[in-house]
Amino acid sequence: MRILLTGGTGFIGAAVARALRERRDDVVIVSRGNNGDVTWEGVEAEVERADAVVHLAGEPVAAGRWTAGRLERIRASRVDTTAQIARAIERGARKPRVLVSASAIGIYGTRLDDRTLDETAKPADDELARICAAWEAAAEPARGAGVRVVHPRIGVVLGRQGGALSKMTAPFRWFVGGPLGSGTQWMSWVHQRDVVRSILFAIEHDSLAGPVDVVAPNPVTMNDFARALGRALGRPAALRAPAFALKLALGEGLAQVVLTGQRVSPAKLQQAGFRFQFPELAGALAELFADRRVVR
Repeated sequence: MRILLTGGTGFIGAAVARALRERRDDVVIVSRGNNGDVTWEGVEAEVERADAVVHLAGEPVAAGRWTAGRLERIRASRVDTTAQIARAIERGARKPRVLVSASAIGIYGTRLDDRTLDETAKPADDELARICAAWEAAAEPARGAGVRVVHPRIGVVLGRQGGALSKMTAPFRWFVGGPLGSGTQWMSWVHQRDVVRSILFAIEHDSLAGPVDVVAPNPVTMNDFARALGRALGRPAALRAPAFALKLALGEGLAQVVLTGQRVSPAKLQQAGFRFQFPELAGALAELFADRRVVR
């Protein structure tokens, strides 16, 4: 297959590109710089040549304080690029079989309850949820053109090179690791390898369409996550980061995301026959920290 991939140099996208090439797909990476195969100006022509489009581009949410300008960049990097891809599909004489266009479980809002959520839950109305809803809605021209559109709503991704885990392990290096905030907030995590596998699964399985929660089937509270991470690293997990300190360090908006969470179930993926390689947190962390029990 010929697959057009945006965000192909990022934390998830680079892993997706490797997996696609390992199965001998022809991967064309879209980039704003010189590290891709085609620029955004050339997307329309490439869309017509693609059998599938995987759209993962977007500025990292947790890379800095949520100023008004930064929130606009987060929104534009997702919503505007999705609209560009979807309009190109709509106009194209030859259309791809599927558009896999990323989203996030942030669409369910910053929550403190323990209600289990799946794809049938309504979007929330906070800042991040509104961005996620607009992100998904921007793909409407492709849906209207008869193309199958899948929105992987990705949870907290755990991987070796980057992502949330690299930030979370830093305090443990100095024996000051522990839960963030109350610790009772739910964390819907997923191993990077299962994210990649789910995206390839979405490309191949015509039964999948619309929002698809990409999270492991066993979410945990922040307290449980900190204890499991400490065990995996051979470090204590006794020092809690208080809410006020996180708000000072991260700003009110980003701290709110960290201090809350969502308890999400991968209902559609499992119903479609997807099997997680890492359904349990302990197994995921053991694989990620194999031969690295103590962080140095």
